[in-house]
Amino acid sequence: MKKSRAHFNVVLRPEPEGGFTALVPILPGCVTYGRTHSEAKSMSKDAICGYIESLKKHRKPVPA
Repeated sequence: MKKSRAHFNVVLRPEPEGGFTALVPILPGCVTYGRTHSEAKSMSKDAICGYIESLKKHRKPVPA
């Protein structure tokens, strides 16, 4: 199966207690956290993949 690549904007918000919250504005509810900037970016990729898999499973459109 061929995998396609899409690009999504991710907002990394520093948290007062440390770490970063990663939000994906076009995917409502797609939010994750990382202790470092790098970890938050990596976690956001994983969260996006899981979100899209769920959309496909439930036959919902994937935002472009």
